[in-house]
Amino acid sequence: MAGQRSTFIATLAILLLSFVCSTQARRIKRLDQQLSARTKSMDLSKFQVPLSNGSATLPSPTPGLSLKAITLGRGTQNYTCAAGSTAPPVARGAKAYLLDVSSLLPLITSPNKAQTILNLLPQYLVSFDFSVIQNASIPILGKHIFDAAGVPVFDLGAKGVLRAKKIAGIAAPKTASKGANGQGDGAVDWLALTEVEGSVGLKECYRVETAGGKAPASCGGGPARSIEVQYATQYWFFG
Repeated sequence: MAGQRSTFIATLAILLLSFVCSTQARRIKRLDQQLSARTKSMDLSKFQVPLSNGSATLPSPTPGLSLKAITLGRGTQNYTCAAGSTAPPVARGAKAYLLDVSSLLPLITSPNKAQTILNLLPQYLVSFDFSVIQNASIPILGKHIFDAAGVPVFDLGAKGVLRAKKIAGIAAPKTASKGANGQGDGAVDWLALTEVEGSVGLKECYRVETAGGKAPASCGGGPARSIEVQYATQYWFFG
């Protein structure tokens, strides 16, 4: 119980530190500058991507690849419904900001504790509005979209670009957050993705520790429409 309480308190401390109003930006910027040296030298090899939901496991990263970035994705999973349809909504890609969590890691001395806290963050992040995220002290490293051909694209700026395809997927754990404030239709699957032509500097990506993003079971009739479902997750990039 004490361990769970300390982890919860540490999580809240990071959230309070990171997701602040813009009036606190200068104060947080000074802290970021003090941490910058440690952030640049952070050894990401100490961190292990979560692969198991408790009953199934994603394939491991390809031997020889190194971890290039750990990000928190916050955005929407997008779907469409045809007029009068009672079938499940059709997936039409996603869009998300990719937040660089390397600025958080120096705040925690133990990699094990850091990873425990990181795994909790998506369930909190999914409840934050985009305006709060845009004013946060955690830098936005890049964006995730789907291109006109339906290919998922992750643009991490100087760290590279991954154009990807799915190679494996498993259901999110039953305990995963269903969505904002714990309400919604469930968490989208965990995924393993690999590069396709056009990628630069990045080879593989994992979407894990998902919160929200799942479409309702049925379109429920009615007019044709688009549906955006809020989600948050971790994206781990290897190259």
